[in-house]
Amino acid sequence: MCKFGKDLGEDSSFALSLNEMGEALREMAEIKYALEDNVKQNFLEPLTHMQSKDLKDVMHHRKKLEGRRLDYDCKKRRKVKGTHITDDEIKLAEDKFEESFNLASMGMHNLLQNDVEQVSQIAALSEALYEYHTQCANILESLTSRLMEQKNESANKNPEPYVPKKLHELNLSEGLGHDDISPGA
Repeated sequence: MCKFGKDLGEDSSFALSLNEMGEALREMAEIKYALEDNVKQNFLEPLTHMQSKDLKDVMHHRKKLEGRRLDYDCKKRRKVKGTHITDDEIKLAEDKFEESFNLASMGMHNLLQNDVEQVSQIAALSEALYEYHTQCANILESLTSRLMEQKNESANKNPEPYVPKKLHELNLSEGLGHDDISPGA
C-alpha cells in the first residue's frame, strides 16, 4: 500500500490514505512478530520443556514401576507354587518395586504441584495476547481517526473542474500519419 501511495503522489488524499494504512499494517506486523517471540519464550518453550523432560521422566518411572511390579508378582507366584525362590529374592524384588513406586509417585506429585508455574505460563500467554490486541486496537483507532479527518478534508475541498486539452495544445507534429493518442488506425 505504501508503494502505491507513493506512486500516486503526495498531493492526493487517496495516496496519503494508502500510506497511512500501509504504515499501520507494518506497525501491526511488528507487534505480531514481538507477540510470537514472547509466546515462544514464555509459553511454548516451558511447555515443551515440561513435555520433553518432566513428563518423560514420570513416564520412565511408571514404565520401570510396571516392570518391577510384574517381577515382584512373578516371584511371589513362583514361591507359592513351590519353585526355588528365596525370601531374600522376594524381599529384594519388593524393595525395588517400592523404590520405583516412590519415584513414580514423587514425579507425578511434583508435576501436579507445578500448578503455580503452569498457570503463570498460561497467564503470560493471556497477557501477551491482550497486549497484542490492545496495541493493534490503538493503532487502528488512531488510523481510523486520521482517515476520517482526511475523508472530511477531501469532502470539504472544492474539486477542480476538469478542462480537457485541445489537440493543438498537445504539440503533435503534423507530419506524422498516425497520432499516438488515438486507438487503431
